Amino acid sequence: MFNISIYYISYKLMKKKVRQYAQQIEVGILDRRHVLKDFSRMLDNQIEKIVLFLLEQQGLLASRIAKLNEQHEALEQEPDISQITQLREAYRATGQDLLKLLFFVEINAVGLRKILKKFDKRFRYRFTDYYVRTRANHPYSLLQQVLKHVGLGAVIGAISRNLHELQEHQGSYLSIYDEPALSFQDPVVDSLKAAVDRVTRSTNFLNFLAQHALIIQEELPTTTDERADDQRYHFMSLFLNLLNTFLYMVNTYIIVPTADDYSTMLGAPATVCGVVIGAMAVAQVFSSVYFSAWSNKSYFRPLVFSSIVLLVGNSMYALALDYKSITLLLVGRLFCGFGSARAVNRRYISDCVPLRIRMQASAGFVSASALGMACGPALAGLLQTKFKIYKFTFNQVTLPGWVMTVGWFIYLILLWITFREPSHETEEKSITQESNAVTGPAENDGLEKGLKKPLLSEGKQDDEHGDGECDGSEEAFEESRRPATSIISAYRLLTPSIKVQLLIYFMLKYAMEILLSESSVITSYYFGWSTSTVAIFLACLGLTVLPVNIIVGSYISNMFEDRQILLASEIMVFIGVLLSFKFVDAYTVPQYVCSGLIMFVSAEVLEGVNLSLLSRVMSSRLSRGTYNGGLLSTEAGTIARVIADGTITLAGYLGQSRLLNATLLPSLFICVASIIATCFTYNSLY
Repeated sequence: MFNISIYYISYKLMKKKVRQYAQQIEVGILDRRHVLKDFSRMLDNQIEKIVLFLLEQQGLLASRIAKLNEQHEALEQEPDISQITQLREAYRATGQDLLKLLFFVEINAVGLRKILKKFDKRFRYRFTDYYVRTRANHPYSLLQQVLKHVGLGAVIGAISRNLHELQEHQGSYLSIYDEPALSFQDPVVDSLKAAVDRVTRSTNFLNFLAQHALIIQEELPTTTDERADDQRYHFMSLFLNLLNTFLYMVNTYIIVPTADDYSTMLGAPATVCGVVIGAMAVAQVFSSVYFSAWSNKSYFRPLVFSSIVLLVGNSMYALALDYKSITLLLVGRLFCGFGSARAVNRRYISDCVPLRIRMQASAGFVSASALGMACGPALAGLLQTKFKIYKFTFNQVTLPGWVMTVGWFIYLILLWITFREPSHETEEKSITQESNAVTGPAENDGLEKGLKKPLLSEGKQDDEHGDGECDGSEEAFEESRRPATSIISAYRLLTPSIKVQLLIYFMLKYAMEILLSESSVITSYYFGWSTSTVAIFLACLGLTVLPVNIIVGSYISNMFEDRQILLASEIMVFIGVLLSFKFVDAYTVPQYVCSGLIMFVSAEVLEGVNLSLLSRVMSSRLSRGTYNGGLLSTEAGTIARVIADGTITLAGYLGQSRLLNATLLPSLFICVASIIATCFTYNSLY
């Protein structure tokens, strides 16, 4: 293969055109319609240049394989070990050239996505939707070649099949088609599979569950990165990481049905349950930061520390009844919050899970959280018994603490025995590897120069949105990709639309926390529900999480734009909150259950879509480091929960008869504010 830099998408040229368009529109030389038409034509020309070269190279590779196949057939008649070895190396060399072509497709797909994103940001226009929709499915579409890398799969299949047959030439003539699961470990084939996975990810705009987890990925991972990921990956360690997520969510919600009873047993008002539940969230505001920082150096030690702190915290929570101490109860819940390792859980998936299964692991993170949310209240409903062992009381309010103590003890043992600490490379070493991956060996120089010139060519100063799309020297490019070093620097990377999305996240977490945390007090006061009934209601709400996300991710997101779903979900949350108010003397179970279900399900849909949008527009500098996008969203949600739980306790001073409306009123105001903010930034949302 030769120097193909001239066939890359002319990113530098198109960026200049975008700036020129902005200036010409400002002075009135061009109108918006002319700009859209001219830019569409330019993109069509660029894609045509890419695709024609791609087809030409595919033809050359196909011709090479056809000639090698002739030699292969001749060798089957008269086997010769030395010639078989030479033929195998020839197929591998063809595979190496195919790797370069796949990398060419990947770079151009990323460049295309970046320039579309930059155009949309500059003109506040949904040009990307229009362009991809009108070009991708057209019968004469050239864009389809880039998005779906049409034809390359056949070339990969031919190389894989022939290499497999040559490897098994000593008597086994089983084809890869006869046994698809047959293990075949040729380095070139492994690299081709990894390259295809990367290209698929580069040309796929949405994977809903992974984005719901807000595990932000790098734009262009290198082969070196993937090999490092493979070396760091350990299945049991990933399983324990997800188990930690599950147990923590169980720990969060297992006390919700009985927190009001526990408060009254200790001589406090039932509405103190808000402080009891919220104490965990208060501590989590701080634990998220130090766990995120700790995960820069280790994953094992933070998880061990988390397990020990949670074990101690749950023990204190369970002992509070026998010591008749509300203080011990609250300190126990604070300890549980200080053990929140969700920042580590997210970071482990981002850093240590290979790209080829990172989407599945991210979906597992969401699933584990949802399952824990449902199992917590359900487990509390089963713990309806009372007995004593020595001086310790075991009943419906203390058993959640004891059960979680045992759970975290067993988890700690499993962690100690089976978790494998992945290697932590320093930032400098990582950057050096990335630089080496870009400069590459001598035979790849032509391709790599093609990467650096068209995509990275002007100055760092043109990186308008802090998203790592700079065009300067390699040093400037690396500087633009460094992670944020403080909350303030991370905040500065947020655009107005992202700030609105964080407000939406705050709103939905506030509304959900109000609904869940005060459920036991409200239902006991108005309907006389028992702990088991409250537990069933909360468990049913939790069980809606996964089905709702599957429906939204598989169907609704394909029918409507995310921003349309976002606004509709906000309006539905508003309706759910409004219907929850007690307007007349009679407050019925159907009103409470239906309004709560509308509010909760709408908030779940809203959370998934909102985090999906965030994962796409969040600066790439927030994809790693201590102050990453996951930490910002976690902090926004945690602060919302703290304020919501505090609101419940403060509203309790007005009396239980006024608690419902007093706590729903702030939810209503915040919801209205988020809807107004969304309307103002609607056109800038992706």
